[in-house]
Amino acid sequence: MLQSPKKLYTRPFLLLCLSHVLFAGSFNMMIPELPAYLSSMGGEDYKGLIIALFTLTAGLSRPFSGQLSDTIGRVPVMIIGTLVCVFVSLLYPFVSSVTGFLLLRFFHGFSTGFKPTAATAFAADIMPTDRRGEGMGILGISMNLGASMFPPIGSYLVMNYSMDSMFYTSSFLALVSIFLLLGLKETLVDPQKFRPALLKVSPKDIIEPSVIPPAIVILLVYLTLGVLLTITPDQADHLGLSNKGLIFTSFTIFAILSRAVAGRFSDRYGRIIVLKFSILLLGGALVYMGLSNSPFHLLMAGGAIGFSMGVAAPAVFAWVIDLSPEGRMARSMATVYIALEIGIGGGALLSAWIYNNDPANFFMAFMVTAGFTLLAGIYLQFIYKGPA
Repeated sequence: MLQSPKKLYTRPFLLLCLSHVLFAGSFNMMIPELPAYLSSMGGEDYKGLIIALFTLTAGLSRPFSGQLSDTIGRVPVMIIGTLVCVFVSLLYPFVSSVTGFLLLRFFHGFSTGFKPTAATAFAADIMPTDRRGEGMGILGISMNLGASMFPPIGSYLVMNYSMDSMFYTSSFLALVSIFLLLGLKETLVDPQKFRPALLKVSPKDIIEPSVIPPAIVILLVYLTLGVLLTITPDQADHLGLSNKGLIFTSFTIFAILSRAVAGRFSDRYGRIIVLKFSILLLGGALVYMGLSNSPFHLLMAGGAIGFSMGVAAPAVFAWVIDLSPEGRMARSMATVYIALEIGIGGGALLSAWIYNNDPANFFMAFMVTAGFTLLAGIYLQFIYKGPA
């Protein structure tokens, strides 16, 4: 693999980050509007599947994307994942049934099953070893920027133009992201040509045992994101916040602020201590979200959750890189991303079930999520015995 022992902010790294901004913006810009869109089709009872189906496919595709990233290369896999966003977003306007919509959500998940897995492996190839926490933090910031900048734009397009205009804009953003990827040089040494046999995966290709500890933490922490994506748009409606995308903007602005420094702290003081601190913060933020009774408090709670997850994310992904065996980086990333998708999908289904379209249940949904999150802290404090 190619390594840059001195510099982090190289041209390939910056191009990758900019591509990530547009990729994240492509699929995140529609999230705040999809619950109401599905309800307009008569699918109000299926809101939990908006996120769950997306993450299901992402999780199922991770073993394949990890194996392909370690064989045919990082860049082709990133392009494949982003192409899914281009084409699926173009198809949304032509679907008018609940079944068709949910089917598209299922296929849309392939995008996050491929792009982030290969992108994280690519970033690990080109960043200095002693700046992994910082590098993962910056890569995460690029995703956060897309997730914060574009949901309000999506809501604006729907309010002032149409749902279709939002879908077409989503497709265009993904297309530009691909053009940026074309400027990257492959970092995998001696990549193979694709052949169907590479799609065969065995159990050892699905789970990398060395990264199970961070995978457990990721699963429990990312339940929160599934809850946030699924029920906070309805919570915003209930509390009178007309532009629902602003919740995700608040979440992401604060996540960016914390990511900018948290990665460096994990490089200096260790991954585990930073993760324990972030988990305590996240538990408190979830309680605040459950108690929110006005648009202001809702936005501040969203920011508190974003700040907490922004502290956790670079530390846990740098921890994954620390533990990854040589030559299995992408497979290790695939393993933890499977855990991430299970967390997001599980949070979506759990929160939709607890909420049950009754605003009186918002508090309970966030309290249950806080309880699961704190289990990650208990695991790190009393069960995990490995290196910090």
